[in-house]
Amino acid sequence: MKKFRLIALLLIFALITTMAMGCSGEASKEGEGEGEGEGEGEGEAKEDVFISIATGGTAGAYYPIGGAMASVITNALDYVNATAESTGASVENANLIQDSESDLALLQNDTAYYAATASVLDAFKTEYDNLLGMAVLYPETIQIVATASSGIKTVEDLVGKKVAVGAPGSGTEANANQILKAYGLTYDDLGKADYLSFAEAGEQLQNGQVDAAFVTAALPNAAILDVAQVSDIVIVEIESEYVKKLAEEYPFYVEITIPAGTYKGQEEDVASTAVMAMLAVRGDLEEDVVYDITKAIFEGLDTIASSHAMAKQITLEKALEGMPLEMHPGAKKYFDEKGIK
Repeated sequence: MKKFRLIALLLIFALITTMAMGCSGEASKEGEGEGEGEGEGEGEAKEDVFISIATGGTAGAYYPIGGAMASVITNALDYVNATAESTGASVENANLIQDSESDLALLQNDTAYYAATASVLDAFKTEYDNLLGMAVLYPETIQIVATASSGIKTVEDLVGKKVAVGAPGSGTEANANQILKAYGLTYDDLGKADYLSFAEAGEQLQNGQVDAAFVTAALPNAAILDVAQVSDIVIVEIESEYVKKLAEEYPFYVEITIPAGTYKGQEEDVASTAVMAMLAVRGDLEEDVVYDITKAIFEGLDTIASSHAMAKQITLEKALEGMPLEMHPGAKKYFDEKGIK
């Protein structure tokens, strides 16, 4: 009898032990499940983001380069859909970023500076505090092109001539004004100052309505190429001493050479000056999104380089040279990681 009681007690003890181990296992699984759930939460896919890149006219460099950037960004980031928009370029793009109507924009670094400081251009009445820097891209050369028949060979020869100085309120128009000033000239010294876009200036050079034009653009410029096909042209030199004089007041001007053969009939190198094309971003775009986009662009430079000749000059090493704006924290984080200052 005692033997049966002992066996019964042992069976009950074994049953209790088994049940306890089962409960412990379930608790352990529940704990593991909660842990996995938290991990999945941290790694959840980001919400979809739509990015608009303001570029320029379809005949310029901004539009194809911006389009290539949009493609690289969209392919690299599964939560981003980026598109390039054709615009009126620098001044309009600064306005679009300030008003958060575009997310990224290509523009001249001098125009960006004027917008941030509410200076020089009448278009900027207040300081644009939503316009932040992402990267500097490549030189935008100031090109003074004249018809050979005009007799213009120097900047001083523009006196009394009909000159296209850029679209009203454009970065090109500011460049024209400042360069003439460096030579001791104003629009009043010209025969006529015409406020024309690149395409309009090209047409009027061809039909003789203007004698010369200022063009601030990547080399080569399509409008000048078209003129050179039907008319003999002269690319007017901007001498080093005047570039240095410009840079004393406007530090974003740099010396540059327009290589021989850039345009039909141009047999020699021509000294000139340039500002820089840059990429700006709206300040209220999330830091992690800007970081990811900056990383995608600079890891996709090989693809972007095929979009336009000037895109080949975009490098990580020079991405902050000539930056006139406060950097967006997301872009700054990327360049800090790369050791770019």
